[in-house]
Amino acid sequence: MIRVMLADDQAMVRGALGALLSLEKDIEVVAEVGDGRAVLEEAPRCLPDVVVMDVDMPELDGLEATACLRKSLPQVKILIVTTYGRPGFLRRAVTSGAHGFMVKDAPSAELADSVRRVHSGLRVVDPMLAADSLVFGESPLTPRETEVLQAATDGATVIEIAKRVHLSEGTARNYFSHIMAKTGADTRAAAVNLAIERGWIVG
Repeated sequence: MIRVMLADDQAMVRGALGALLSLEKDIEVVAEVGDGRAVLEEAPRCLPDVVVMDVDMPELDGLEATACLRKSLPQVKILIVTTYGRPGFLRRAVTSGAHGFMVKDAPSAELADSVRRVHSGLRVVDPMLAADSLVFGESPLTPRETEVLQAATDGATVIEIAKRVHLSEGTARNYFSHIMAKTGADTRAAAVNLAIERGWIVG
């Protein structure tokens, strides 16, 4: 029996994933949690074989939780299941130590199969995402540039963005000049859209 923990901040999604996996005779859902910190607290108690992990969660996101869990319970396999089917997230998931990466709009039958494959020691990666990951390569942005661009995803003004990331307006403008040069974008909005599309920031 494969012991599975579900980690997703949306209760309806957790319930749906749990219902799907509960139909399988060789899979048992032993815990359901709603954020990354809860994963780290609950995993040592229930000792799952596989954690099915979302990326965008409060407290600690799924990629950070994956990295921490790999250190504390290295025997646990982690399958990232997310709406963020973008190459940047795939690279970050693999770097964090995840054993598999699939998107939530994949056919439901693939979920149980992916859990089994990850449990058996195989890697599970969407082939189209893997190809895109090779094409797009690593993010050219520094961590600070990524933070500044992330603060611009809601269309805020430079003044508002500067306040959010604790910079002067002039320094924020300089960051955007560097970001646009690195991404080849003509505007802040275009840089944001490109970075979201490639998984460098969350939209």
